[in-house]
Amino acid sequence: MIFELLEKLDAKQPFDQASAHCDIPCKIYDPSSAQIAVLTMIRMVDLLEELKAHDTLSFEQQATFNRLVSEKEDHGKKVKEEIRVIWGDYIKKPQLENHPELHELTHEIMLAASFAKQHIDRAATVALLEKVNTFAEIFWQTKGVAVFRATCPYPPAETVVYPDLKP
Repeated sequence: MIFELLEKLDAKQPFDQASAHCDIPCKIYDPSSAQIAVLTMIRMVDLLEELKAHDTLSFEQQATFNRLVSEKEDHGKKVKEEIRVIWGDYIKKPQLENHPELHELTHEIMLAASFAKQHIDRAATVALLEKVNTFAEIFWQTKGVAVFRATCPYPPAETVVYPDLKP
């Protein structure tokens, strides 16, 4: 009924037409945000583990604990969001034909990010990083860009996939 009413109104007084394509400008996708978010999660876990060494926590240390957990949670959400946007907006049939594992890998990242958010577990966050690195490798392959692995130059000093952007 509402559709019919709008159709009649449009026939008498046409509405301006709008069109849209992607959530963000085309071709501006990069998995590095997800990688940095996982590195942040690992760093938060490392700092939380340092607090664990104390028998009791002072009021200030409890506040630090809460901030670290909150940041870990926020960055876990960011990992999921960044990967979901690339998977949902950039990955299309041609990429899936060349990399049929992308659906399962994306699902594994979602589950691993949830697990890493729920626990203070360094191994879980490092495992998440490896999945996101694999996603990054595939992403850059779809762009025809070579990659290399290197240790990030800041804590937690984990191995990250980087695009080789040299001419």
